[in-house]
Amino acid sequence: MTHPYDPPIQSLTTYLYNHTISNPTAYASARIALLDALGCAIETASKSTEAQKLLGPRVPGTIVPHGFRVPGTEYQLDPVKGAFDLGVLVRYLDHNDALWGREWGHPSDWLCRTNEPTHHGPPMTIYTLLTALIKAYEIQGIYAQSNAFNTHGTDHVILVKLASAAVVSWLLGLTESQTMATISHVWMDGHPSRIYRGAEDTIPRKGWAAGDACMRAVYLALLVRAGQVGVPSVLSAVPWGFYQRDFGGKGFEFIREFGDWMVRNVLYKVMPVEGHGIAAVEAVLVQRRRLLEMGFGVRDVERIEIRTTRAADLIINKRGPLRNAADRDHCMQFVVALALLKGGVPEVADYQDESCWVKSQELESLRERVVVVPDDRLTADYLDLEKKSIGSGLKVCLCDGTVLPEVLVEYPIGHVRNPKTSAAVRDKFVRNMRLVFSDAHTARILAAVEDDEMGISEFVNLFWLQGSSGPRL
Repeated sequence: MTHPYDPPIQSLTTYLYNHTISNPTAYASARIALLDALGCAIETASKSTEAQKLLGPRVPGTIVPHGFRVPGTEYQLDPVKGAFDLGVLVRYLDHNDALWGREWGHPSDWLCRTNEPTHHGPPMTIYTLLTALIKAYEIQGIYAQSNAFNTHGTDHVILVKLASAAVVSWLLGLTESQTMATISHVWMDGHPSRIYRGAEDTIPRKGWAAGDACMRAVYLALLVRAGQVGVPSVLSAVPWGFYQRDFGGKGFEFIREFGDWMVRNVLYKVMPVEGHGIAAVEAVLVQRRRLLEMGFGVRDVERIEIRTTRAADLIINKRGPLRNAADRDHCMQFVVALALLKGGVPEVADYQDESCWVKSQELESLRERVVVVPDDRLTADYLDLEKKSIGSGLKVCLCDGTVLPEVLVEYPIGHVRNPKTSAAVRDKFVRNMRLVFSDAHTARILAAVEDDEMGISEFVNLFWLQGSSGPRL
């Protein structure tokens, strides 16, 4: 095929291969993002029995020579299954970073197949890994800002697959032409429906969907490396191109050029709550203190009103039975009621079937009294690239007619504009590492991530249980 690839494929590839990242702040942000993602992987490997069942070789006992060493485990896997496992570990507990726009997503979902030795690609150092991370975040974010795949029923992990396939192609040393071919295969694929994230249909697949996308991305890149060709008009062809088949017949929109903006503007999740609900959790804890100071309790609450974004209303405004942990951490009413009763932020264990909170009739009663209302101004600020808030306002109405004035949180802890974010993210990483490793070993990792010349394999081995030389708890 000699005709050129569709312009979005060309521009993405040009950025990936020819754009130099020179902003020191972007690299500083990338180090934080990398540690946060790997800390989430350690947390999942330590806490989630559901996730643990998904991990490991397809044939039990298989050890792949020179394979992918999965952080938080003793597994050494083929690159495709390794990509799935790491994607699951980073994402499963809904504790990794997030970005938003017309589409939503979790940019660290892409983290896969990063320790592949190659004689043809860039040097496999920490610096290269950070560059890959910055560009993967940027690819996901630029597409998410103005392209609503969700309105066509397509899950946002389509962008995980896109970013992963592109960046892995670069890391493998594929040519620009081969990378465009790989990207074309991404758009040729069928893509997951959002059904497993919505209302009463929410199931644990939302925790492994990113791993599935990473796995497919690596597989496509390896197929192209083996000689498979792409389809240049995969987006624009009529009638079977992506635009006609899956995107309502219109092309993509882009409101800014590729650069390094996204990694500097992600939301870090310092609590395992769907990102659109974090501000409301912070707000209800402020209201709880007010209640206690006034001599009131939860039983005095007649109604809780939450003013929030349209995205929050769409994703986490839920009534009726909640069937599993994945359902609960994606329910605004549940996390707000839980925080009010508990007097603290939700934890992973609080969502599990055996949790006392899941069985609490008091929580169920309170959940029914939480009202979520979408707000135009908060939605506009959420989409405004200059403001980029992710806010909620929460008002408490008491049975005696007393109204506690609204507490508005626009930039919750975890947002880059909140001054407490940096310390909170670091504390989260240290806390997660303590689940497995000693403080001395964690300090070694914190020093290693600053070493641009360290090999990726050497760095990843610090998180691999069998290969780690540091003392474990």
